[in-house]
Amino acid sequence: MSMLVAAVDAGSLSAGARRLGLPLATVSRRVSELEERLGTRILLRSARGLTLTEPGEAYLAACRSILEQLSEAERLAAGEFREPKGLLTLSAPVVFGRLHVLPAVAEFLRAYPQVDVRLEQTDRPISLIEEHFDAAIRIGHPTDSSLRARRVGEVRRVICASPDYLAGRGCPERPEDLAQHHCISFEILMPSDRWRFGEGASERQVRIRARMSVNTAEAAIAAAEASLGITRVLSYQVAASVAQGKLKIILQDAEPEPWPVHILYRAGTVPRKLRAFVDFAGPRLAAALSGLPR
Repeated sequence: MSMLVAAVDAGSLSAGARRLGLPLATVSRRVSELEERLGTRILLRSARGLTLTEPGEAYLAACRSILEQLSEAERLAAGEFREPKGLLTLSAPVVFGRLHVLPAVAEFLRAYPQVDVRLEQTDRPISLIEEHFDAAIRIGHPTDSSLRARRVGEVRRVICASPDYLAGRGCPERPEDLAQHHCISFEILMPSDRWRFGEGASERQVRIRARMSVNTAEAAIAAAEASLGITRVLSYQVAASVAQGKLKIILQDAEPEPWPVHILYRAGTVPRKLRAFVDFAGPRLAAALSGLPR
């Protein structure tokens, strides 16, 4: 079952074998033996990769559930549910992870010497179950209602510019004034030709002129500090620049509602290592978020 799941997740038998550290011949033979025992085809193999048959899709879903139950039983037998120990796998956004999650993890490791942590920093959506993460710190409203969520704060979508830029070109008093300004667009946060303001019935989109478009918050902030224009990023990303006087937040009254920040983890029995982390990191992340620019 583990070999089948690894092969499907990796996209091919050879990639699955590499992930498991086994010879390709072994994985291929075991999957074939599994199909023979079941008396039906599970996988369709082609040069483009693996495709599940209809019975295979149902069987794979059952395999995932069984393997997760087995993993939980092994953790229980090993004592993970009695005392914090073992490997804790976490995911966090790249910049937020570096600025706020990593310091909390460092303190946690010092407090719990029997726990190890694997932290993956990524801005892409992840599946806790399919990718075997214990918890994820995520910004925005949770989309999976089956997960537990501990809210630790919120972040704003702020508009800012350097004091030199505002002194030279003036400070916009309303969102529509942005059409007369140079803007730096952070494309991951919103489209490069318009910015959204307000929420619900009061929401409106304002056209902007993006003299520069970038795909990282760091680049947008650096360009704004260099007085190239006005940018829009998340409040935690620009906190240091605002505190140092390099950037100034403007148009606060037109900001949309803040995005919540949660620690997400699966329902069911919670291992002590995970409960310890949530209880340890939650207040620290909340304190960090409460200190962001207002």
